[in-house]
This record gives sequence, C-alpha cells and structure tokens, in this order.
Amino acid sequence: MKHSDLSNKIIGAAIEVHTKLGPRLFEHVYKECLAYRLNKMGIKAVKEYPIPLTYEDVKLKCGYRADILVENEIIIEIKSIERLAPIHFLQIMTNLKLGHFKLGLLINFNEVLLKSGLKRIVNGY
Repeated sequence: MKHSDLSNKIIGAAIEVHTKLGPRLFEHVYKECLAYRLNKMGIKAVKEYPIPLTYEDVKLKCGYRADILVENEIIIEIKSIERLAPIHFLQIMTNLKLGHFKLGLLINFNEVLLKSGLKRIVNGY
C-alpha cells in the first residue's frame, strides 16, 4: 500500500475516533482507541514503538518512543493540547530521523474539527 493511501486510512480512522469521543480527553485514550480501530481495520498498529539512538556504533535505548507505528512505515504522534507548538514538530521529526521513517502524522485531538489538528510530516533524509 502506498504511503498516501495508508495515511488517508489512518486519518479516516482518527476522524472516526474523534467523532465518537470528541475533544478534551487524555492522549492515552486517543492512542488506545486509534490503535484499536486501525488493528480492527486490518492495519497493523503498534503502540509505544521504541526508537533506539545509535551513537558511535552503539545502539542506546534512550526512551524515544513513537505513540503508534503503523505497518512499520508511518509514525503517529498523538497530542491532546490547546495548540501544537514547534517542539511537537521537532519531536516527530526526531523520531522519523532516528527510526529512518519517511512519513509521520501529528494529530492533536483537542480540536473541534480534527482536520485543524492534523499535520503530515515528511522526512527527507
């Protein structure tokens, strides 16, 4: 499946979760529900996917984790905050770079319309 097709399915699932739950819940609630929904759709979604850091040929477990990794291709970073800040974009860019992933979705569920909180981030490594 192409990245664009997969990301469109992820966004559709996120919109479905947001429509049922609405804004103002904790991030972990949206993470659990979105991962459940994706897996129910037959799309492999792994929560809290560890991303190691390699320093001088040594892999270090530094605590970097993607909220959800979808089909071993797309990272999802979930937020439930007033508004996204530059640090949130840097966070997902770091995960994309360290994990050698090309596409990430930053989703802020604390929006009246979820599309206002959806950002696609492409890693040009």
